[in-house]
Amino acid sequence: MSNAQTDRTLWKENGVPVSERFDDPYFSLENGLAETRHVFLQGNDLPARFRPGFRIAELGFGTGLNLIAARQAWRAAGMDGPLRFTSFEAFPMPPEDALRALSAFPEANADAGDVAALLADPAQPLIRDDIEMQVIVGDARQTLPNWDDAADAWFLDGFAPAKNPDLWQADLLAEVGRHTAPGGSFATYTAAGDVRRALVAAGFDVTRVPGYGRKRHMTTGRTP
Repeated sequence: MSNAQTDRTLWKENGVPVSERFDDPYFSLENGLAETRHVFLQGNDLPARFRPGFRIAELGFGTGLNLIAARQAWRAAGMDGPLRFTSFEAFPMPPEDALRALSAFPEANADAGDVAALLADPAQPLIRDDIEMQVIVGDARQTLPNWDDAADAWFLDGFAPAKNPDLWQADLLAEVGRHTAPGGSFATYTAAGDVRRALVAAGFDVTRVPGYGRKRHMTTGRTP
């Protein structure tokens, strides 16, 4: 079992989990799975860009909903071999809280157990026929520079910049750029100007695009 420091989860009356540490919900108050598909899959032009050995990296694992959406898209695309999914998370959610949060999405039920198993011992990668998943626990400003891989697509899903500014600092986003494969991409729900400028400086061609639901804009980008 991991001794990683976890984040306490509070629950709204509608069942949406909220981080006590950052006072921010883990997913959309409307439809978290639809939001994930819009922001992180469509925002990275997935599944169209999938190919064998495709690598997704993520800042902010949360409930594991993004992982589940990506895994389901990978299976639906009929890809050979496993998707490689790496998430950087400073304060992992307790596995029982993740299961409670994911129970709001019946279509996530088949994969929720693997998310809970990963959170129960995040020091150990979890390998299945269709996916190799890993949570790297710790401050991403320290762990990402030491990562010896590069992503084809990034899910930038930290809590809001106003709530959790450390995960949106220019030096960390520069590391995201350095750990992105040629022709790689990112997507994020935020359209904050400071974040967009930092991602431009990190080497991405950045575009503001329509967000999900009531959120007017989000941000995507590609490397040359």
